[in-house]
Amino acid sequence: MEGLILILLILILVVMLLNTFRVMPEYERLVVLALGKYAGTRGPGITVVIPLLETAKKVDLRERFLEIPRQTAISRDNTSIDIDFLVYYRVVNPKLAVLEVENVVLASLNIAATTLRAVIGDIELDDVLAKREQINDMLRVKLDEVTERWGLKITRVEIREVEPPKEIREAMNRQMSAERDRRALVTRASGEREAAIATAEGEKHAAILRAEGEREAAVLRAEGERQASLLQAQG
Repeated sequence: MEGLILILLILILVVMLLNTFRVMPEYERLVVLALGKYAGTRGPGITVVIPLLETAKKVDLRERFLEIPRQTAISRDNTSIDIDFLVYYRVVNPKLAVLEVENVVLASLNIAATTLRAVIGDIELDDVLAKREQINDMLRVKLDEVTERWGLKITRVEIREVEPPKEIREAMNRQMSAERDRRALVTRASGEREAAIATAEGEKHAAILRAEGEREAAVLRAEGERQASLLQAQG
């Protein structure tokens, strides 16, 4: 019985030691609370957490991304648009990320969706479709302003897909088809014009050659007649 108790005590001691000494990599930090109060941010390297008195929450400092589910937003010209996008972020203040918000990922998802609707609501559909990079920057700046109090830094926002209503997509497809037809017509007309120019140039060159040939033949005939006249006069 005493041996079993000793083994249990040893196991408890080992567990306590493992929880006391922790090795934190360069990209992680421990936010430590002592009896419920903030006691510091520790790491990287070997850190000490006192069992029973201190609790610790691990925070990853590497850049991560949130995949925002497809959101429906209304543009300034009252057009419904479906948009999905990615938000890249990293934790720059582990203390705030732990103490200021219960679930920083869920909070970021919600604020990203709200911010998207606010930004798109100030932009007309044509600009939403044509100015994706500018919208990415606007979203990044506005999200960064909100999430700063949670210890986050928004590094990048990427809109992946913008889908307007079906009737607008069909109108856009018709417009693109008409533009392709127009370009094909212009290309065909240009080819026909160049062919006509080449034909005319060829005919012009041929006419010049014929005229030069006839002129040279006339000169030769005249010279022959002159020579013949001289011979007759001498004879």
